Amino acid sequence: MRIFALVISILLMPSLSFADWWNADWAYKKKISLDKVALQQTGSSPDAKAVALVRLHTGNFSYFLDVAEGAADLRFVAGDHVTELAYSIEKFDAINEMALIWVKLPENIAIAEEPVIWMYYGNPQAMASQMMLTRDGISLLYHFSGSDVADATTNANHPALSTASPSSAGVIAGAAQFDGTQSIAITESASLMMSADTGWAISMWLRMDQPLVDAVVVQRGNGSLLLAIKEQKFQLTLMDSAEQVHSIDSGSELVVGNWHHIVLTQSGPTMALYVDGQSAASMTTDVTRFSGDLLVGLDAEGSKGFVGLLDELTMTGFAPDENAIKFAYAMQGLGTPLLLYGEDMSEEDSDSSGEPSYIQATLENVSTDGWMVIGALTIMMLVSWMVMVGKGIVIAKIHKENANFIEEFEKLGVSEMEKLNREDNEDDEDAMESPLMLSLTGGHEKFQGSSIYRVYHAGVEAINHRLPKAVGADVVMSAQSVEAIRASMDASLVRELQRLNSQMVLLTIAISGGPFLGLLGTVLGVMITFAAIAVQGEVDVNAIAPGVAAALATTVAGLMVAIPALFGYNYLGSRIKEISADMYVFVDEFVAKVAERYS
Repeated sequence: MRIFALVISILLMPSLSFADWWNADWAYKKKISLDKVALQQTGSSPDAKAVALVRLHTGNFSYFLDVAEGAADLRFVAGDHVTELAYSIEKFDAINEMALIWVKLPENIAIAEEPVIWMYYGNPQAMASQMMLTRDGISLLYHFSGSDVADATTNANHPALSTASPSSAGVIAGAAQFDGTQSIAITESASLMMSADTGWAISMWLRMDQPLVDAVVVQRGNGSLLLAIKEQKFQLTLMDSAEQVHSIDSGSELVVGNWHHIVLTQSGPTMALYVDGQSAASMTTDVTRFSGDLLVGLDAEGSKGFVGLLDELTMTGFAPDENAIKFAYAMQGLGTPLLLYGEDMSEEDSDSSGEPSYIQATLENVSTDGWMVIGALTIMMLVSWMVMVGKGIVIAKIHKENANFIEEFEKLGVSEMEKLNREDNEDDEDAMESPLMLSLTGGHEKFQGSSIYRVYHAGVEAINHRLPKAVGADVVMSAQSVEAIRASMDASLVRELQRLNSQMVLLTIAISGGPFLGLLGTVLGVMITFAAIAVQGEVDVNAIAPGVAAALATTVAGLMVAIPALFGYNYLGSRIKEISADMYVFVDEFVAKVAERYS
């Protein structure tokens, strides 16, 4: 549908300007901005090597099916709509509608008036981008997003042994699960050299699943460098050139079940430990190089195993500064995401200078389940409107013809009826009817739409069954006969009321069922939104708001069904009550005249 709309708009707008469009072959783009307020709160800013983690899910992106197969048409462009940015896809699941993409930020984005990048998609013919992300200075990177642990860099520092179990509960997609006996062993290589002259860093996300007294996280060589958890605290232990052991700890205890970001760096003689973006401890050492195999989750003796999850294990050949560490923690973490996701736009949207349509933006985020509910509500609304219009026309006609009949009937008096006789009407097809009936002969067909007339006719037929057939016979009715006539008229009245109230139940269904059906759609939409956010780990209002707003659209649809149906039901009900009252009054008046005439 969006592609069809785009084609029509291009045909109708041949002079469309693509000044703010990177490439006309791409149908759509999405605005992604850095949150300046959140950046100020973290006290950090993106440097020249900064990488953004773009998290897409149903809460901020509704067009996974518009992306080409394998996400080959994804492109990321700087705010100038010209400079293409390198990126790498860690996960793109169009079926479950979630994606994790690492994007190299423009070098000057920190000083830009509007720190923004654009994500382009919607080109089925596109080939995979050649602008794939290669992070300078990174010697090892394990995302743990697949079943096999593998190095995501070109250094191919794959583990020599990995017994850790894959887990889907990572802070960023998957993670490695350790049970105290599992480990990852990485063989020494030239790219994994840790030299104080160039600087180095080891970083990871870590979560303890139980209190740990003494557990190894990372060990280099034969224990010359050891990062462990002791008594719920991170502890760094190293051996200097004189084989003296030195230790420092993080100071504050770790929380079981919480994710923590750990970075260990060395620049010159200074080693520093950062926990959750903050400097936790530091020491000075004369060790200028660490070598040997790298062991994760166990020590060299196979003891002191770590129990918990580990994600995004990274080694770099440089030492990032505190600002870069704070930015990485804020960008990757679950606390205060730094990216704001704007609306998705096509070329005509980009060229338009009007204000954005919030209703359109909300509807664009409605999930498939929501559209199914809205479709059911639309059918319910059409049915209720058909009932209200049809019933309104019928009731108006009945009310008018009832008024005409009552006007004619009230002109009859007892004296006029006594003067009538059946002999004067021998040629009339109603000659066998009572004088009350004959009083309105010559125009019965004009009352056929009157419900009171039909009740009246039932009464007349009941009278005819009780009149003597002989001419000149004295006509007298007992009280029981009069009551029998009333019963016949009451039966006809009930049938008329049933006819008047027919299909009104459809309005009550719309009134009571519409809001509940809309609420069902809202609950489903909110569940999907929060489930996606739980998987993606993005918990700011900008991730939640679009999905919740779209979910609430079904409740609005339910109210749009129920409110008109409620007004129509009350109005039609009051008109039916008026007609019912007229029929009851007429029955009483008619029976009274019968009793007066034939008593």
